[in-house]
Amino acid sequence: MPQPFTRQHHAARLRSEDFDLLVIGGGITGAGVALDAASRGLKVALVEMADFASGTSSKSSKLIHGGLRYLQQGDVRLVYEALHERRRLMRNAPHLVSVLPFMIPILTKDGLMPRRIARALGSSLWMYDLTGGWRIGKLHRRLRAKKALQHFPTMPAEKLASAYIYYDAQADDARLTLEVLQTASDKGAAVLNYAKVVALTNGENGRVNGARINADGEEFVVRARSVVSATGVWIDDIHRMETNSESRTVRPAKGIHLTFPWEKVRNDIAAVIPVPKDRRSLFVVPWLPNADGTFKYTYVGTTDTQYDGPVDDPQCTLDDIDYVIAALNNSITSPVTREDVVGVWAGLRPLVAPAEGETLKARTADLSRRHRVSIGASGVISISGGKLTTYREMAEDTVNTVVESLGIRAKCRTKRLSIKPSAPITDTTIVIPGLPLTRGEIVRAIREEMAIHLCDIMCRRSRSLLYDRDASLGGARSVAILMAAELGWDQQRIDAEIDDYTEICNREIRAAQVIETEYLERNH
Repeated sequence: MPQPFTRQHHAARLRSEDFDLLVIGGGITGAGVALDAASRGLKVALVEMADFASGTSSKSSKLIHGGLRYLQQGDVRLVYEALHERRRLMRNAPHLVSVLPFMIPILTKDGLMPRRIARALGSSLWMYDLTGGWRIGKLHRRLRAKKALQHFPTMPAEKLASAYIYYDAQADDARLTLEVLQTASDKGAAVLNYAKVVALTNGENGRVNGARINADGEEFVVRARSVVSATGVWIDDIHRMETNSESRTVRPAKGIHLTFPWEKVRNDIAAVIPVPKDRRSLFVVPWLPNADGTFKYTYVGTTDTQYDGPVDDPQCTLDDIDYVIAALNNSITSPVTREDVVGVWAGLRPLVAPAEGETLKARTADLSRRHRVSIGASGVISISGGKLTTYREMAEDTVNTVVESLGIRAKCRTKRLSIKPSAPITDTTIVIPGLPLTRGEIVRAIREEMAIHLCDIMCRRSRSLLYDRDASLGGARSVAILMAAELGWDQQRIDAEIDDYTEICNREIRAAQVIETEYLERNH
């Protein structure tokens, strides 16, 4: 029988039971490892220092794709594997993953596309189809300019030569992570958010045998025969606990996205647009469909830049925002400004740092998106790198290493394992005008999804903050009052939760302003 997905139940299990495997990290990678191991019959625990998917796994481009640009970089194997995993995820979680058509407009000075460019792009798309794109059930095709404009009417018609359409998929990254964890729970895993690892524990032989956890102000030890670090850009923190080494195994790359009202762009399918004077492209993705075939929002991203700041709270700077706006304005006839941005998010990709002796590439955009499984001096197994689409394959490789280290045989079961859908919502009363957050979602998030803070609901159980920061802040008190009825909050706690969420919203604004001011002062 499935166990209740509540913090009380799972915290009690972590305190009292012994496990075969402790997974540190509750993003999509850690969730995938927990599900893979639990489905093989291992007794699994997972802890996350903040909320599930609160790091990179709620701040991606939300695309389930092979990565056309990786093919153009020559990494055919990565694209093949990613497209294979895309097909598996569409089959295993059809309620979460949907087909998304992408248009590549060909914009030229005179509206005529050189044959060389047409042939090169057409060849790349045929290679994408043959590498595995065909598994989605559709092949790319070429569009005349008139048809392309119907999909993206704000493009400059006089510069549009033609366009191509190819197909990928999208999913809500935070919801996917949560449902993978719920499926792992159904397979017997004990999982807990807001449970921070403060130290690793070791047996007499020096091998790691668990971790000391701080959760809800109390410390306790989780005992396990093996430990996996699936902590993304925080992976070196666990590495330092194990070895006291300051070496870096990941190289963070920052990606940002901006949300605009859909009326400013009016694309009914996703588009890939070039960045002026750069070798990169950005996605322009319509978001939150209306009943009449229009959309509520369009988001644009992602950037790909080296990041050397604190990993706990990456922020969009004005330079980041202006970079995206300039690229978008280069491809549309009705320019947008900073004032048109209604939401932003910034995330860090945990790219595998080049090994000693390898060439240090100047651009993170040129680094491989492959993953790496390694074993530390005291036996901690680490999984780093990779991408959202390939999380299941990453988990399989990691758990293969776990079972080998434990000396047991257990085959992977996740290739055709269905992801459990979230419980249906009965009360669909809208709580915040203009945003798709209902009373039923709030109740479900608390009772069945381990949400304990206002930001858990505003940022991840729903995507209210990403849709429209100001609207979400305006409705924060209404959400907090509903949460108080479920969680027994008093007025002081309600006010504290609203203050915390207000600070999250204000920090996005202040970060851009402060960083811009510092930049101007340095370059005065």
